[in-house]
Amino acid sequence: MAPRPFWQGYLKLSLVTCPVAMLPATSEAEKVRFHTLNRATGNRVHARYVDAETGKPVGDEDQVKGYEREDGEYVMLEDEELDAVALESTRTIDIDCFVPADSIGWIWYDKPHYLVPDDKVGEEAFSVIREAMVKSNTRAISRVVLYHRERAVLLEPRDNGMVLWTLRYGDEVRDEAEYFKGIKGKPDPKEKKALASLIAEHTKTWSPSLATDPVEQALRSMIEAKQKHARRSTKKPGGTQGGNVIDLMAVLKKSLQGGLPQRS
Repeated sequence: MAPRPFWQGYLKLSLVTCPVAMLPATSEAEKVRFHTLNRATGNRVHARYVDAETGKPVGDEDQVKGYEREDGEYVMLEDEELDAVALESTRTIDIDCFVPADSIGWIWYDKPHYLVPDDKVGEEAFSVIREAMVKSNTRAISRVVLYHRERAVLLEPRDNGMVLWTLRYGDEVRDEAEYFKGIKGKPDPKEKKALASLIAEHTKTWSPSLATDPVEQALRSMIEAKQKHARRSTKKPGGTQGGNVIDLMAVLKKSLQGGLPQRS
């Protein structure tokens, strides 16, 4: 079942406008998540804010945002003051310009979202904009308010739809020259040829299976083993807890070894 749109608005290019919907392109819903429990009771533990000096709990009504100054003191900002500078979304992705498809480095790409037409009437206008980018081999640049902040975004045609990438802010990307300028040396021709053969031998067609998470698989195996042990324990009392821990560690080690490439 496809996820529901989390953003709906309009895509606009000059006089061409169409309703669009934005959906998440990635998901962490299947990731193993944990709660913190009280070992003695098995009940969940709730986090509470406490005063760093007095150690006393602080209620919601007494919590306020604070910006730390260089002298260690804080400037307090009320919710009303923060709301006053928040940007209001126009719900319109108004394309500002286009850039050559290969002119923006991968490091600027932040988070992907699927962009689709939001009704049948707008599909034609949507396809006109998409196909224009395909033909010119360009990407569209715009701005939109997402996650309570205005973001620069890039629109990329993909199949029958588009991918909307949020772009990193300019001060978030560090200059690579500062890190690579001290690297020197030229590869040996023989080693270069040998490595080229090695790369050709190990080149595969991309598949999502190449990016699986072995730790995630190991965690699921461990949880499943604990569940089986718990069921056996309720039916047949006895056995040592230490032996169970050893078995679980063996499951984890085996899963990790199976998921990671072996070194020669």
